[in-house]
Amino acid sequence: MRLTAYTDYTLRALIFLAGNRERLVKIQDIADQHGISKNHLTKVVYQLGLSGLIQTVRGRNGGLRLAREPEAINIGAVVRGTESDFFMAACFDAGREACPYAECCGLKGLLGRATAAYLAVLDAASLADLLAPPQLASGELTQQPWQRMLPGTSHFGGGR
Repeated sequence: MRLTAYTDYTLRALIFLAGNRERLVKIQDIADQHGISKNHLTKVVYQLGLSGLIQTVRGRNGGLRLAREPEAINIGAVVRGTESDFFMAACFDAGREACPYAECCGLKGLLGRATAAYLAVLDAASLADLLAPPQLASGELTQQPWQRMLPGTSHFGGGR
């Protein structure tokens, strides 16, 4: 299964905002961090605002921030809200011609169960889970990219 670029950008924007809770973030900050077009991100941010996941503050000193705590943002719901479909094969699309194997093929059922399992894993995760630093085999924590995001800013309450 592959997520669309739109979903990828949505998740990246949410992760960036969650990592910068102590300040308002500009769309350009996210675009620069990820090498993403500001125009594409503007569309993502607009939809995130409509969905109630982020707040936008207008004006010269405005920006973006999460509207909810990271623990309250479910990744499965975000992905479902940004993906247009989960058609794993042509037989999932009712608008297409009937498959000649429909009566004797178990592929649709198998892929349907795989998709359900995939979504169940995403449903079990919150945005906060995406912020947990991974551990190396030695048990040491690795440095997160947001710890290097913007010079002179604190991330995740780490202070200056």
